[in-house]
Amino acid sequence: MQTGGNEGQWITVDEDGRMHVPDRPIIGFIEGDGTGPDIWAASQRVLDAAVRAAYGGTKEIQWMELLAGEKALAQTGKWLPDQTVQDLRRCVVAIKGPLTTPVGGGMRSLNVTLRQVLDLYACVRPVRWIRGVPSPMKHPEKVNMVVFRENTEDLYAGIEWPAGSKEAEKMRAFLCEEMGVCLREHSGIGVKPMSRFGTERLVRRAIQHALRHGMPSVTLVHKGNIMKYTEGAFRQWGYELAAREFAENTVTEDEVTARFGGQAPAGKIVIKDRIADAMFQQALLRPEEYHVLATPNLNGDYLSDALAAQVGGLGMAPGANIGDRCALFEATHGTAPKYAGLDKVNPASVILSGAMMLEHMGWVEAARLVEKGLERTVSEKIVTYDLARQMDGAREVKCSQFADAILERLSD
Repeated sequence: MQTGGNEGQWITVDEDGRMHVPDRPIIGFIEGDGTGPDIWAASQRVLDAAVRAAYGGTKEIQWMELLAGEKALAQTGKWLPDQTVQDLRRCVVAIKGPLTTPVGGGMRSLNVTLRQVLDLYACVRPVRWIRGVPSPMKHPEKVNMVVFRENTEDLYAGIEWPAGSKEAEKMRAFLCEEMGVCLREHSGIGVKPMSRFGTERLVRRAIQHALRHGMPSVTLVHKGNIMKYTEGAFRQWGYELAAREFAENTVTEDEVTARFGGQAPAGKIVIKDRIADAMFQQALLRPEEYHVLATPNLNGDYLSDALAAQVGGLGMAPGANIGDRCALFEATHGTAPKYAGLDKVNPASVILSGAMMLEHMGWVEAARLVEKGLERTVSEKIVTYDLARQMDGAREVKCSQFADAILERLSD
C-alpha cells in the first residue's frame, strides 16, 4: 500500500555505489508488531512534518507499506513474504518498527533474516545523551559513540544444531574423528564464521564514517586473546585494511606513542583496538576517549545495548542496518505487546532512526529538525511514561501526544 499519491520515484544506486535520491522518493515502511503501529503512526507524522518544514514542499516522501511479522502472517500466511524482500531491494531505503521473535525454538529471527537476505552487513548504532533524559551515569554527556557491528557473520550466522539431533551428532563425530576435537555427548553445536571480506567491508565503512564526520578514532573491539583465528583475525584484518586503504588518513595508537609523543597528528584518525571485556569498562570509566567502534556481531550486540543504557535506554536509541545496495532503519527495542494499541510507549527510537534515514538520504536539514524538535521536547520534560517515572516535574503524555509536542517545536 502506497500513500501520498502516485508521484513517487524509486531511489537508485549506480555501479559505484552512489545513491541517487529523487525529490519524491518511495520509502518502504514496516509498521512492526505489538506497539509497532502506535510508534510508527507517531513517527511518520514527525518525519513528514520535518521534510515539509525543511524544504517547503519541494521534497516529499511517498510511503509504501511492506508486510512482515504478525501482520504479514495474518494476511499472507508468511512471516516474511518474498514480495517484501523484493520491495525492500527496490526501495533501497526503508524503516521498520519492532518485529516479534520467540525465544528458543520456533521461527528464526526476522531481524537476522532481513539482515542476511539483503546483505545489510553494518548495524549502525549512534549512542549519545539527549539533555534531560534520565541516566544512571554521573556524566552521560561524555558518551558520544557510533557502533558499527558486523551483521552477517559470527555466531549470528545461524549455523547451529540442537543437542541430540542427527546433525549435531554427525558434526560431533566429524570433529572427534577428523579434527581431534572431542565434545561431550548431547552437545548443541554452533559454528562461528568470520571472514576477511566481511571484516574489511565493515571496518571500511566505520573509517569512512569517522572521516565524513570528523571523528578522531576508530576502535576495533574483539576477544582475540581467546578466539585467535576469528576475533583475533578481525583485529588483524581491520588494522591491515586501515593501513592499505586509509594510510593517508589514519595512524595506529602504537604509532602515536612511538612516533608522535603520545599526541595524534592533526587530521589523522587513530586506529585502536580493545579486548571486549576491557571495552565495557572503558565505556563506563573513560567514554570520552572512544568515538567509532567496529565490532564483530555478538560483541556489538551486547556493547550497543550497554551503551544505550548509559544514555537512557533503548527507548531513545536509533539504529540502522546498512549494506552497499540497501538500508533498513529500525527501532532498537522490542515489541512490548502488553502495551499494544494503548498509545502509551515512547516512539523516540523510531523517530531518531528516521532522522538517521533522512541523513542517509542526504536530507540533512530535515534530519536536524527532527533531532532538535525531539531534544527540545525532552528538555522541557514532556515525555512518555517510561521517562516520566524517572523525572521530577515531568509532564507525562501519550505516544501520539509526544509526537504532537515535537511537531510544535520543529521550527520554533
